[in-house]
Amino acid sequence: MFLCSRVMKRSELFFSFLLVPLDYLAIVLAGVTAFYLRFSGFFKSLLPTVLNLKFEQYLNIVLILAIFWIVIFAMAGLYTIYSARKLVNEVYRVILACSTGLMLIVILIFFQRQLFDSRFIVLAGWVLAIFYVSVARSLVRGVQRLMLARGIGTKKVVIVGATKTSDFLVGSFSANKRYGFEVVKRIHDFELETAKELEEFIQTNEVDEIIQADPNLSKAETLRLYDFADEHHLTFKYVADLLGTKVLKTELVEFAGLPIMEVKKTPLDGWGRIIKRIFDFIIASILIIILSPIYILTAIIIKLDSHGPIFFSRRDDDSPLYRVGQGGKLFRYFKFRSMRDRCDSMRYKELADLNIRAGGPLVKIKDDPRITRFGKFLRRFSIDELPELFLVFTGKMSLVGPRPHLPEEVAKYERHHKKVLTLKPGITGLAQISGRSDLSFEEEVKLDTYYIENWSFLFDLTILLRTPLAVLKGRKAE
Repeated sequence: MFLCSRVMKRSELFFSFLLVPLDYLAIVLAGVTAFYLRFSGFFKSLLPTVLNLKFEQYLNIVLILAIFWIVIFAMAGLYTIYSARKLVNEVYRVILACSTGLMLIVILIFFQRQLFDSRFIVLAGWVLAIFYVSVARSLVRGVQRLMLARGIGTKKVVIVGATKTSDFLVGSFSANKRYGFEVVKRIHDFELETAKELEEFIQTNEVDEIIQADPNLSKAETLRLYDFADEHHLTFKYVADLLGTKVLKTELVEFAGLPIMEVKKTPLDGWGRIIKRIFDFIIASILIIILSPIYILTAIIIKLDSHGPIFFSRRDDDSPLYRVGQGGKLFRYFKFRSMRDRCDSMRYKELADLNIRAGGPLVKIKDDPRITRFGKFLRRFSIDELPELFLVFTGKMSLVGPRPHLPEEVAKYERHHKKVLTLKPGITGLAQISGRSDLSFEEEVKLDTYYIENWSFLFDLTILLRTPLAVLKGRKAE
């Protein structure tokens, strides 16, 4: 059961990513087919040609134009990770996107007529592109439906409600595997007792989503259910017009003819996740290579400056150092050592009175006596955190996102603080460029929450460009 759910989450990304090369090949194939049709014996007898167009030259043009068509497809929303859009609606979008691509070729012909002297090739390529892309996408959908029919990749859902609508959803999901949902539990209300019961259930069972299908739940139950889903990082959906507050972004989907609203925790979903991951991988790779001399020099100075390992990767009891990542999952963490060896736990004991963030979950020591001479320089310019680029490279972290915190710190989070665990933690973020460690924890959470709810690729670029200036600016807790 757990394997099927993980397969689905990965398969949704895989199939969406697969559509890009498939569409590209379909467009190129359409161009090639149109070329050979034009110069076939049948069409040459109908439409004699005096064209002197070499296939190699033509193919190069088609390969380049296909890239622009893919961009048009992306702008038309054809690479959404998961969509309940019917195939007929998807084909309609394909027709519109291909027609836009056709206009691009018409404009190109206007300026460079010698590239496409045959109107037949252009029109035939347009029709064939629509056909080939539609067929390819139908095959992909067919494979996805076969996987769901075999129970591979179904999402585990909890249905909340005791109404006919709830009965209808449970019956539809059970009878139609193609919807991709498996009801693993059904509850009639969401009183405190029921919430505790569901809390125990998800500890031992895989749950991906919660669907509120009862419009008669009280406002307190509705908000409690929403907070529960948010706290446990579950997708929350509800029958339309149920939720009146806390909803920033929603998406209307349809299952078995019933309109259902899905609450979007962040715009960073679907294709945006793929773009962000590719960007992280490329930039982290480049920076690791460029900064390699700094890594080597820093490692040498750390060894010469003080006794102990180069990296801070273990606690005082020699257990591995972990930070809390996306969805509350732990990951191994390391950075350049800037403190004396084996004195990390002093923050909770001898130095507890020096904590400038007392009252919150984090511990920040002003004029920390544990820091080495070279460590002060490392922290001043955040050089100690440069090894985090390797964690970005491996996918544990991102270039931009909320900062990762220790498990004992996250254990002290209040309910609304857990919002920052929605995304992968980052090397830098909105809070870091807005005050670094001078901010209170509540201010940091508010900024991180704003970033999560308003993510965009341009937002990431803005934060990255502002980070060097934030690093050079002084701060209280070094």
